Amino acid sequence: MTQAAFPTPGRIGTPGGPLAPFEWMLAWRYLRARRREGFISVIAIFSFLGIMLGVMTLIVVMSVMGGFRKELIGKILGVNGHIFVQPLGQPLTDYAAMADRMNALKGVKLAAPLVEGQVLAASGTASTGAMVRGLREGDIKRFAAIANNIREGTLDGFDEGQGIAIGKRMAGYLNVGIGDRVRLLSPKGPSTPFGSAPRQKAYEVAAIFEVGMSEFDSGFVFMPFGEAQLYFDMEGQASVLELFIEHPDKVDALTQALQEAALAPVALTDWRFRNNTFFGALEVERNVMFLILTMIVLVAAFNIISGLTMLVKDKTRGIAILRTMGATRGAILRIFIITGAAIGVTGTLLGLAGGLIVAENAETLRKFFSWLFSRPLFPPELYFLSRLPAVVDPREVSLIVGMSLVLSLVATIYPAWKAARLDPVEALRAE
Repeated sequence: MTQAAFPTPGRIGTPGGPLAPFEWMLAWRYLRARRREGFISVIAIFSFLGIMLGVMTLIVVMSVMGGFRKELIGKILGVNGHIFVQPLGQPLTDYAAMADRMNALKGVKLAAPLVEGQVLAASGTASTGAMVRGLREGDIKRFAAIANNIREGTLDGFDEGQGIAIGKRMAGYLNVGIGDRVRLLSPKGPSTPFGSAPRQKAYEVAAIFEVGMSEFDSGFVFMPFGEAQLYFDMEGQASVLELFIEHPDKVDALTQALQEAALAPVALTDWRFRNNTFFGALEVERNVMFLILTMIVLVAAFNIISGLTMLVKDKTRGIAILRTMGATRGAILRIFIITGAAIGVTGTLLGLAGGLIVAENAETLRKFFSWLFSRPLFPPELYFLSRLPAVVDPREVSLIVGMSLVLSLVATIYPAWKAARLDPVEALRAE
């Protein structure tokens, strides 16, 4: 009998080097379902679905939360200033000159004096709390978030009349339109022998705006600056100087210049301080959601381990025969790594595609399900925004895909290592 009849050890593992065609062929055969291996196939299917759904859910949720944060920052910084300047120990009476000096600084887009106060806005049918902000016509027209989102009426002649601008949600709640009158009541009125009397005055609605953030559309009233001074008994002064700058994330770079331009001791408060708790809570929620949803991928990876372990046990005789025919331990290791990794890679890629599609059409899907169930999903009153935003961050997507691929690959190592260590003599003897 010639030696060619018996392959020498290592003969199967060496042609083509690592990841030879026969290794791919065997891995593919192991992935295909057979009647006696049905349970193993079911585990593989659930592992695949778990990884796919985990990756897709992670991409969608992180994209929506990223869009939610970006949209909120844009809305908040579009209506509220980036820096607020207030004198220490004295009223702000030279607001016009101070605003001019700060408007001349490089990096400052707008410095506007502001009079603000809390009121109760009422019509003939309803009432609601509101924040009144008194602004000059030239300044409010430079507020892009307001001036570019006027739905009814106009801001022209804002300083000359006694008309006010209110949000669309407030107008709907109070059931008022252009030309109707809204009564504003403030607890800080004239002093009497019996204490302070509430101050109230009716104003005509001159404009209705819609920012797209329910907090602003339902709770803000813009009033001419001079009229606000009279209403809040602040003639000749402003509450605060509100600044909009070119780079809101670089407010610290302007601190020194603003202090010098004020020509008096002032307190500077920026948007980060005013919204620190809110954005901090968003960041914590974002991180927690990422960790929770990562568990889906982790559970799917454990399913890969259990499925491959059972496959190795089922294929013990076949592995032993391959080893006696000359397959190396490395070849056996690679066969089972390819088998498990194929589940993880395919699930990850399909999850990536599904996640990107859903994230890009998040608002369309929200409208569809709202119509389907005849009830609003993500009510604006709770989530502040009138639409469901989603921003796909390539870095986050890369992190999610990389994490899924690594977990899928790591999950294959132990079962593949056990298969490679199998002693063919003992395995065949057991058969």
